[in-house]
Amino acid sequence: MIVFRGPAEVPEGFGPSVVAIGKFDGVHAGHRVLLERAKVDAAERGAKVVAVTFDRNPLAVLRPERCPEDLVGITQKLRLLADTGIDAVMVLTFDDALAALGAREFVSDVLVAPLATCAVLVGNDFRFGRGGEGTPEVLADLGRTFGFDVDVVDDVRSIGEGRRVSSTWVRELLAVGDVETAAKLLGRPSAVWGEVVHGLKRGRELGFPTANLSPRLEGFVPADGVYAGWLVDEASGLRSGIRYPAAISVGTNPTFDDVAHRQVEAYVLDESALDLYGHDVEVQFVSRVRGMVAFSDIDALTRQMSDDVARVRQVLDAL
Repeated sequence: MIVFRGPAEVPEGFGPSVVAIGKFDGVHAGHRVLLERAKVDAAERGAKVVAVTFDRNPLAVLRPERCPEDLVGITQKLRLLADTGIDAVMVLTFDDALAALGAREFVSDVLVAPLATCAVLVGNDFRFGRGGEGTPEVLADLGRTFGFDVDVVDDVRSIGEGRRVSSTWVRELLAVGDVETAAKLLGRPSAVWGEVVHGLKRGRELGFPTANLSPRLEGFVPADGVYAGWLVDEASGLRSGIRYPAAISVGTNPTFDDVAHRQVEAYVLDESALDLYGHDVEVQFVSRVRGMVAFSDIDALTRQMSDDVARVRQVLDAL
């Protein structure tokens, strides 16, 4: 998949393109329906499939006080989009200049001129252009002017309550530790990605050495607790990395009460000599084993950690 960091990077003669536009935060089931529709349309037209997205949530610039936490960082987003099989992604830097761009200028300068757009697919809540002046109806009018079709793709909804699949719903689930339901909406386990850094090494002292992720990780960290999951070592030299079963701790270590910020640390099962320092890893959350609690002494904590590892092994062995 080709990544363009703005219209200026698109080579002359690129296209024709079927374009799907959105924040694509999480690349969840609703996003994938949009992209699959784009792929089918592109096959019929003999065109490329391009996702147009942003380097940050536009609310981070327009209304920062209302901007939610991202489900994925830009590195994760690009990987997830690549996994869908599309041809290219254009990542737009959402700054004051882009926010001030009118709807017509957005279409001509971002979609038509660089990408030779022949069709655009958006969700029914799509807004674009200065002050949100662009709606799907405005986009359709501009499509008639510039010569491209517009397809407004319906939301993916649950059958029971009819709730729309959205990044908001996924965030709500992760905030209470329901990583299993979140995975159903995402189509994969929720995950965080970052570098393994040195911690207090307390886990090693207790017999459970952990890989601590840098606080500058990407991805939405679920509720405090202990999780069964996987650690994927991307420094293994393999394209998809090596996947290890792991017991994952999220929180501030209340037993010792000396960790200032929430941290993610993973104990890789049966690999006590594994050296991951400096490696970029992905930690995937499969199931929550328990919440985070403070223990009265070290012995109680160690006994609980042994029980946690046994339960994690059971969960992962059942998959």
